[in-house]
Amino acid sequence: MDFELPEELAEVQKLAHDFVAKEIAPSAAKDDKEHIFRKDLVTRMGELGFFGCLVPENDGGNGLGFLAHALISEEIARVHSAIRVYLNMQAGPAVTFAEFGSEEQKKKFLPALLTGEAIGCFAITEPDTGSDVASMKTTASRDGKGYLLNGTKIWITNATVADVGIIFAYTDRAQKHRGMSAFYVDLNGPGLSRRELDKLGTHASPTGELTFENFRIPMDRLIGQEGDGFKICMRHLNHTRLGCAAGAVGLAKAAREAAVDYANQREQFGQKIGQFQMNQDLIAQMVLQEEAARLLVYRAASLADRGQPYNLEVSMAKYAGGEAAAFSADAALKILGAYGYSTEFPVERYYRDAKSYQIVEGSVNIQKLIIAQDALGYRRANR
Repeated sequence: MDFELPEELAEVQKLAHDFVAKEIAPSAAKDDKEHIFRKDLVTRMGELGFFGCLVPENDGGNGLGFLAHALISEEIARVHSAIRVYLNMQAGPAVTFAEFGSEEQKKKFLPALLTGEAIGCFAITEPDTGSDVASMKTTASRDGKGYLLNGTKIWITNATVADVGIIFAYTDRAQKHRGMSAFYVDLNGPGLSRRELDKLGTHASPTGELTFENFRIPMDRLIGQEGDGFKICMRHLNHTRLGCAAGAVGLAKAAREAAVDYANQREQFGQKIGQFQMNQDLIAQMVLQEEAARLLVYRAASLADRGQPYNLEVSMAKYAGGEAAAFSADAALKILGAYGYSTEFPVERYYRDAKSYQIVEGSVNIQKLIIAQDALGYRRANR
């Protein structure tokens, strides 16, 4: 078992590292404070090929794979976690098209997602639908030339800025989850209203509500067949869950680095505060949780790159990553004390952003459910 990155992936990691240092870090605090969506960074990430890792070369991607995607996610989140979300909003719909879209759809729609020309999103969650995806109420009814979409989606990343998105809706509610379908929708048509939502963190990544009222979808926007939606959704979440887990590791690293730097500078009672065992205890736990989560992320990515089932492994990675991010951000704030609470240091931003990793792409409890039911033999995750 080789834990060294192959040369090609090491180069990808360095490219991402240099990119964030030069183009994200200088304005991270300002972008967060002023809630600025950086469309220019979406374009730049597209130019660098970041959105194409999960898409084969014959579909217009670079086919670098899931581990490359995870490495990029980790590097971006280490500097500004909100910007990491841009990666999932482009790469998530892109890989879903690569796996389930027709050849005509891929040729027509993939290029704009991969370059960042079209700002993407995906919409699953509704006001009364979170972890229970099958309980969604949004419908897409046949209307001769296509479908009429009706319903409300909430907590949708990029809702207020997206040009396109994958929308999940029922085409046959009588079939329960087997009656769910997936559509690739141009969000600039009539019949859609948008509302921005304020939130605790990830301020440079806008979140909002989409309300569809007789919103027309052309027939050629159906992905796969009617009834494929639930299967597509679960597969889609696995992919975006991996990027989310990697981002959590990046944020955990940022918090740990901030704590270590401060502990080696700040003096109290005649010595560096890093000399105090209680602070050493926190730092040791930060290091351990970060490293354990990283290994779980890389294992899940490696399985995905080999075409093997990785539902269980990505749930473990997402759970561990979210816990590591939350713990490390909290521990860093404790070590920095009042300075950690101050906007003078980025730790307060890490603390706010970390909480999202315990919620999005499947909550902590959902990951526990998947892991425990697999262990008990009630429901195998890698069926």
